[in-house]
Amino acid sequence: MSHDLSDAPTRSDQRISAPLDTRRSRERGRRHLQVRARDGLRLAVCDWSPAHAEATVVFLHGWCLSELAWRSQKARLQLDHGAPLRLISIDHRGHGRSDPAPLHTCRIEQLADDLAVVLTELNVRGPVTLVGHSMGAMVALEYALRPQGQRPVDPGGLVLVAAAAGKLAQRGLGKLLNTPATAALVTALAHTPEHLLRIMAGPVCAAVGRYCGCGRTERATVSALATAALATTPLTTAIGFLPSLRDWDRTDALGDVQARTVVVSGGNDLLTPVAHAEELAAGIPGASHLHVPEAGHMLPQQAPEVLKEAIRAVISAPSVAPLTASAPAAVLRRAHA
Repeated sequence: MSHDLSDAPTRSDQRISAPLDTRRSRERGRRHLQVRARDGLRLAVCDWSPAHAEATVVFLHGWCLSELAWRSQKARLQLDHGAPLRLISIDHRGHGRSDPAPLHTCRIEQLADDLAVVLTELNVRGPVTLVGHSMGAMVALEYALRPQGQRPVDPGGLVLVAAAAGKLAQRGLGKLLNTPATAALVTALAHTPEHLLRIMAGPVCAAVGRYCGCGRTERATVSALATAALATTPLTTAIGFLPSLRDWDRTDALGDVQARTVVVSGGNDLLTPVAHAEELAAGIPGASHLHVPEAGHMLPQQAPEVLKEAIRAVISAPSVAPLTASAPAAVLRRAHA
């Protein structure tokens, strides 16, 4: 099964299998791979690895999305960054083209371990920047805080987008994670046929919005999120990750983060309100906080130029001046020395 896939460096062992689309990979200078996690589950990975890359950027998508969410951002970096970069994006287990995730593995800690395996098998070396959106930012943070021996490469930079260090169930629409209806969906997942769960999910989400006293805009957001999640993601993923999103919390460990960090938030983000970003920026030594007042939760699509400049600043530091709010529509809310 294992064989050399391209000129880019990889580990030659049984964890890497053939590209998902060899022809397209070669035409566009990238490889679509499957990397086996420690439990044998296949993770879909896109690796764009030019010769003489000066740094590696790893993109981690959010809950119920896929690595395709980063397509535009990767194209912008390829075009605009002066030196070549190695760009890697991963479909988390249960998402995109990766294998379905067993329910007991739907945890942020498991995704961080999957990331460690991918970095090892693709022979990634520093400098490395992790760029995470929403749940992907939690994965990046969890990986950065793993014991030294469990990190095959130390991230030199973090870009945390629409992110939180925990306490999701205490703010914004994250409060929905604490409702009885959400708990009932998680419990039903183990013994209810999927087609019945899909029928139940719509009314349950509507009831949850009323239970929390959500306004019309918030209820519409909940409805849109539920519809998109159920249309594109297996229910074991869409529902299975909810307990981990509710319970995961690394707030007390933020002071241990050693990577250069930029936090990016949106003023209209109902899922991860700006208080989460402020908490991250205050807790991570030296972190900067870019705030986009008119953007919501989907910052990779709503503020791509802001993200591009944040990534470039993290990659280039400390050889350049500190990050400024030069990106359109962004406000530098906080920068710690």
